[in-house]
Amino acid sequence: MSTMLPPSSSSGTATAPVTAPQEPRETADALEADRPAEPRAGAGAGTDRRAETDPRGAESRTAAPWGTDPYANALRNGRGPLFLRRSDGWLLPLEVERWCSDAGAADLSALHRCEGPVLDIGCGPGRLVAELTALGHRALGIDVSEAAVARTRRIGGSALLRSVFDPLPGEGRWGTVLLVDGNIGIGGDPAALLDRAADLLSTGGLLIAETSPLDIDERVQVRLDDGRRTPAEKAVPGPADRPFPWARIGTPALLGYAGACGWRRADQWSAEGRSFVALRRPRPRPAVRDRSARTSSQSAESANSTPVISSQWER
Repeated sequence: MSTMLPPSSSSGTATAPVTAPQEPRETADALEADRPAEPRAGAGAGTDRRAETDPRGAESRTAAPWGTDPYANALRNGRGPLFLRRSDGWLLPLEVERWCSDAGAADLSALHRCEGPVLDIGCGPGRLVAELTALGHRALGIDVSEAAVARTRRIGGSALLRSVFDPLPGEGRWGTVLLVDGNIGIGGDPAALLDRAADLLSTGGLLIAETSPLDIDERVQVRLDDGRRTPAEKAVPGPADRPFPWARIGTPALLGYAGACGWRRADQWSAEGRSFVALRRPRPRPAVRDRSARTSSQSAESANSTPVISSQWER
């Protein structure tokens, strides 16, 4: 799991620099990535909206910590501990060992439902991209962590150092978009992420999202924490200490957001204690007057709202 923009430099364990990855031609060529996507009804409004509300600016607040040492070191080592620490001190354990393992039965329950070329948003160490490639899918992962992109490529997958809100290969032509391992929380705004996923998918395309097994809808500020920093190190805040917005939602909440955006539920299931939902991309929407202004207003309202704190957050 990780969120989106190229990471900032970090302090801590010295590692060899990773060259910014180039676009993998085998994936980009197959998707005609160099050809602009054919315009869809309402697509222009969506592009203008993203520029006006500057989601990449908002995403950078989320993304930078994923390039810092606690996350990168966990991926290199293939294990934690690693947590998202909420502002009140509660911790959400991150399943680094599972992410760095081969795809398991729950993963396969989602991957076997994939259709056409697949985009894995926040691909992390790449187990899903590698497995999809082995299954014969054209698959591409995107992540903001250089360590994640490097590991994905090392195990046989294609990956780009890219934000979901950046220009991406094959926009409007992906058959399936994946948001698993908690990545529905990217940016702390599930509705905005669903909107962006609709831009990426082809007509009738499939979004497969993993939801919390709890019936929750949380928007919180969190930090990465590996539980290893000394009091002296904590006294000198680094990039990983900067809070960023995150969301955790259960299936009922996701279906609520999806229905409001015009998505159609295609499937819903659980496997090995994990919950998934498959959604069909909404039909192209006609241009809406002042849509960009309305969305800007909604984004501002969301940014100024008090984070939702739930007692159901796992310790």
